[in-house]
Amino acid sequence: MKDLNEALTEITEIRRQIVRTAEFRGYGPVTVAMTGLVAIAAAVVQARFLPAAANDVVTYLTLWISTAAIATSLIGFEMVIRSRTIHSSLGPEMTLHAIEQLVPSGVAGALVTAVLIRVAPDAVWTLPGLWQILFSLGVFASARFLPRAVFAVAVWYLFAGLVCLSLAATERTLSPWMMGWPFGIGQLFAAAILQWSETGTDDSIE
Repeated sequence: MKDLNEALTEITEIRRQIVRTAEFRGYGPVTVAMTGLVAIAAAVVQARFLPAAANDVVTYLTLWISTAAIATSLIGFEMVIRSRTIHSSLGPEMTLHAIEQLVPSGVAGALVTAVLIRVAPDAVWTLPGLWQILFSLGVFASARFLPRAVFAVAVWYLFAGLVCLSLAATERTLSPWMMGWPFGIGQLFAAAILQWSETGTDDSIE
């Protein structure tokens, strides 16, 4: 019985090690690209129906939180299916590991938003830049088990966030393109990298 327990413990540890080191292929390039287009579409909607977003922060937040929820749902749904197909029995564990990398930045973004709305409403113009910077931290954390080029996507979001903070500081407005272009380009960039990685992997297998 003792030998059996030790063997099971070793197997569990091996599985954990594989989950930590294997490349995660649960993110589908087409779906990731779609989330970029969703971000651009949301920016168009804001530009058309909410030109003075700084005067209606609640509607602004509703729009972009809904956009984030849609994007997360699309990626999450496909991630579960792809992980089960590609990673087989390790799928659930690898999916959970991938989610764990993004949760801290997501929670931080929600808390920062709540605090600004509550105690510093005059500083809400910083939200687009802060969201991008926090998202970049999640991508940096995820880059360890994704194609190496994903590191460049994290750098893009960090750079875009800093630029948005710098530009918004002059007029202190909530421009739709401070969200649309950074997230649109960033997600399309990530999708291209994932597609390139999948093509390279398939070619090497052949």
